[in-house]
Amino acid sequence: MTDPNETTLFAGRRRWLALGTSAVMMAVLAACGGDDDGVILDPGRKPFPLVETSVAQFHDAMSKGQVSCRDIVQGYLNRIAAYDKDASAAFPSSPALRSVILANPNALAEADALDRRYFGSGRLAGPLHCVPVIVKDNVDTVDVPTTAGSLVMAANQPPDDAYIVKNIKAKGAIIIAKANLDEFAFGFGGASALGGRVANAYIPANSPGGSSSGTGTAVAASFAMIGVGTDTGGSVRVPSAVEGLFGIRPTLRLVSQDGIVPLAHSQDTAGPMCRAVADCALLLDAMVGYDASPFSGQRTAKAFDAPLVANAAEYAAVAKVPASYTAELKADGLKGARIGVVRAMFPAATASNQAFLDTLEAALAKMREAGAIVEDVTIEDNRAVIGAVSAPIEGNPGSFASLSAYEFTADLTAYLSSWASTTDNHLRSTQAVAAALATYPAEAVVLRSFQSYLANDAAMADTSTAAYRTWQRNLKPRDAYVIPRVQAALDNVDFSTGTAKGTAYDVLVYPVLQGFNGASVNSGSNNRLSPFSGFPAMAFPAGFAKATAAATVAEPVAFEMLGREFAEGTLIRLGHAWEMAARPRVAPPTTPEL
Repeated sequence: MTDPNETTLFAGRRRWLALGTSAVMMAVLAACGGDDDGVILDPGRKPFPLVETSVAQFHDAMSKGQVSCRDIVQGYLNRIAAYDKDASAAFPSSPALRSVILANPNALAEADALDRRYFGSGRLAGPLHCVPVIVKDNVDTVDVPTTAGSLVMAANQPPDDAYIVKNIKAKGAIIIAKANLDEFAFGFGGASALGGRVANAYIPANSPGGSSSGTGTAVAASFAMIGVGTDTGGSVRVPSAVEGLFGIRPTLRLVSQDGIVPLAHSQDTAGPMCRAVADCALLLDAMVGYDASPFSGQRTAKAFDAPLVANAAEYAAVAKVPASYTAELKADGLKGARIGVVRAMFPAATASNQAFLDTLEAALAKMREAGAIVEDVTIEDNRAVIGAVSAPIEGNPGSFASLSAYEFTADLTAYLSSWASTTDNHLRSTQAVAAALATYPAEAVVLRSFQSYLANDAAMADTSTAAYRTWQRNLKPRDAYVIPRVQAALDNVDFSTGTAKGTAYDVLVYPVLQGFNGASVNSGSNNRLSPFSGFPAMAFPAGFAKATAAATVAEPVAFEMLGREFAEGTLIRLGHAWEMAARPRVAPPTTPEL
């Protein structure tokens, strides 16, 4: 809708930016001084299309007076109202996606402030100027509670933003809403007692993945421009895979963990979830940076007991963050790229998954057409590396598992006790949360997980217990086993002898899932390769296919690519080039333009 007062409120000389000027360049010009000419908002502008729009498209339209910040924020709020809740007389065709727990009550006021700034001066607040971002509801926001999807955390109101949220806002973005999730980020089911079960944007009866289910569905359904998820085992990449998104799990230690409800500090990280790689690059630019907090997790090495980096200079030396990840956005980025395909991580061919495998093979062929060198590669002892064996094998100290079962109890207590409860009266320990959960029948399943984690925590006090031995096995022994084998595959050398097999690979590629999605996601163990090694990974759509001949909707089929430590730029370069070559995104049929 158009406010007739806007044309006088934002009166000024018209400034037209050249067609094709990117959002990044506009931000650079503004930062360098630019001029003070305003942009006149067109009073006769048409509604701006929100489905599948990108940051660059939005900023280009804003530069021409075709859309305001209020327009776009109100537009996304309207889409949430229309498609996220149960069907009603106003919205009878709502698929009831339940991806949002709470909308930001200040979003429109923030939009108005950004409009006054931009249309008065022509200057963006930053490269994410007025970009609506949905944030998983285990990431702290000062103006909206952080619930982790739990009834007992509904009033949990941290006194400040998580480090990454503060940075995202500083780049000009608006946190439009908090996303539903698998409660406390425990699994892949995608449901919480507070928010209900998130539906898949393509086939609502299918799994939305997890634990960042709400972020995945909301971004796929264009309820926000970009989103933030968190990933301990596969929680950014699995929902990205089933929603046709690009989802990045950064190198462990790159992104601060401060202000994020923890699951396992030795594996936790936040990451971008986007419909376009360019938008992920902009979001990752905003998320990185040195954080002096003792909860940052930004250590000098991957080892769980390595010291935190001492200052910004040490962080820069360790993380090697570029001036901007957007420098890697090259359409021909696949030309000459070396891609190692880990065939052992593909599912066996069956009648039910042949179309799934065909879609993956077609994508590999397309990569070759774009100039990539695509070869099969082996990770030594691959099943043991991803924790897919249940007993020790030669050279392996034992089966590997996620650290969440062993770190959650202490980590959650540390998070809850990090601010006073005088204002929000929040619970301050894992034990207190468990006691409160016991009073809600709807929390019975989550309570059982809490009881299991508390029992593990108690057992680990005795060094003779199986819990203690498992915990220890998944600390340094796991690193010593997994990392050299993954590195050898990337370097294309024989693990046993160190002899070069050929030229090193830029990335390793393998399926995110083990077949088509369904009511329960078929995630397998591939998602463990990144958190167990600490190396960065990106889920990306390989294409869309129908799971059965009778299916009416084609659903996403996804690859994951894994790069070297702090090689996020490589993932962005190859992911963007793939996007430009294949154009794999398809908008979900359940949430058309309003």
